[in-house]
Amino acid sequence: MTAAPVFDLAGRVALVTGASSGIGMRYGRILAGAGAKVVLAARSGDRLEALRTEIVAAGGKAITVSLDVTDETSTIAAYDAAEAAFGTVDTIVANAGMNAQGPTTELSVADFDETVAVNLRGVFLTAREGAKRMLAAGSRERQTGRIVITASMAAIAIEPGLAVYSGTKAGVVQMGKVMARDWVRHGINVNMICPGYIRTGINDAWFDAPGGAKQIERFPRRRLMEESDLDVALLWLCSDASRAVTGTAVMVDDGQSL
Repeated sequence: MTAAPVFDLAGRVALVTGASSGIGMRYGRILAGAGAKVVLAARSGDRLEALRTEIVAAGGKAITVSLDVTDETSTIAAYDAAEAAFGTVDTIVANAGMNAQGPTTELSVADFDETVAVNLRGVFLTAREGAKRMLAAGSRERQTGRIVITASMAAIAIEPGLAVYSGTKAGVVQMGKVMARDWVRHGINVNMICPGYIRTGINDAWFDAPGGAKQIERFPRRRLMEESDLDVALLWLCSDASRAVTGTAVMVDDGQSL
């Protein structure tokens, strides 16, 4: 849990949504390792607490908050808890997301609505509430405001069967760019990371099956990414090293979209 000095986040307060599994859990570890006080947010409490215990045992500082990103009241309460523990959140990683599996013709309206609520409204509520508080705390003078949104290479690449997921990820890229423009004079940078396919506990079974193996063979490098491949992009966009970077979608996909 160490980071290069250029990515020193000491003094920062970072909130990570979707921190109970996968990329979000990795993000929480990496930000804490770089010196940030981390607010681990998700709907699942048990895994959050295990991660908090791990971070604290390694010498970091972290709390957990229950957060349903689709709900405004829940979002406000999460930020209230973060401020009570650590002060104003100045680094936001809007990572919570989901995918509705299956052919577009078989996707239910309920699945559509849930995916849009989590992937679009969830990012909107998380970023908006955090930006309001940064502005009130003097972000223009501090110049340390950072919002990083987890998008996907599917925001740009054509992925069959992922019409709704891809649409939401393209939406958050454009929404993030507009937010970047809205807050560019207020010391808040907004950027997106667009990951490719990453092996996680959620998709292990698929990529070990024949269909998943064929998908991997179609990638130019014939491999999946690791969660650690996103570390540098995350730390860069959260740190002072990215002071002149805002409104950018950073593609980190191992060439999978080529």
